[in-house]
Amino acid sequence: MKEEVETAIKKMKHGKATGPDNISVELIEALEDFGIGKVTHLLNEIYDTGQIPTDLSKSIFIALPKKPGATECELHRTISLMSHITKILLKIIVLRIRNKIKPEIAEEQCGFVEDKGTSNAIYILRTLIERALEVQKDVYLCFIAYTKAFDRVLHGEIITQLNQLNIDGKDLRIIKTMYCEQTAAMRIENKTSTFQDIKRGVRQDCVLSPDLFSL
Repeated sequence: MKEEVETAIKKMKHGKATGPDNISVELIEALEDFGIGKVTHLLNEIYDTGQIPTDLSKSIFIALPKKPGATECELHRTISLMSHITKILLKIIVLRIRNKIKPEIAEEQCGFVEDKGTSNAIYILRTLIERALEVQKDVYLCFIAYTKAFDRVLHGEIITQLNQLNIDGKDLRIIKTMYCEQTAAMRIENKTSTFQDIKRGVRQDCVLSPDLFSL
C-alpha cells in the first residue's frame, strides 16, 4: 500500500483547493515519510474495515461560471471539493480496477477516456468525411447532448456494473461506501450550507468518475 500511496501522491496536482478537512497534498508531502506513513496506515484501516471517516466522505460543491457575468444556473459548472486523502484513495482504486473496466469501453470512444479527447473524434470524423467525398458516398451523423450527465448516474447501477466485472471485494466495498454514504454542502460567496445526503450522480473533478460514467 505504501508504494501505491507514493505513486498516487506523485500524480496529484499542486495548488488545488482542499476539501472539508483542509489537508492539502502539499502538507502530506512536506511531512515526508511521516505523512506518507500516516496516510498509508489510514487507508489500510479503511480497506480492512470498509469504514470511511466522515470527513473523507464529505464534499463541498462550488459553482464556477462558464463565462464572465453568468447568472443562470445552466451557465455554471459545479465542481466537487473533496479531501486530498480521499483523492489519494481514489487514485489507488482507479489503478487497481482500470484493467477490468478498460475492456468494457469501446475503442472508438473518445470522451471520458484517458489520453483521448474531442480532438481525436474531430480528426476521425474529418477523415471519414474526406474519404466519403472522394468516393461520393453519403455520411450520416447523429449528435446526442447529455444534460447534466454526471449528475444523473444512479449509484445502484454503478454497483451492479462493477459486480458484473468481478471487481475485488474490498475495492467494491469502498466504492459503494464512498457513494452510498457521501454527503455534500454548497458553498456560495464563502458561505457553506448544511451537509445533505447525495443519492445519485458521480463526482465532478473526481479521477474515478469518468470510468464509472462510461460503464
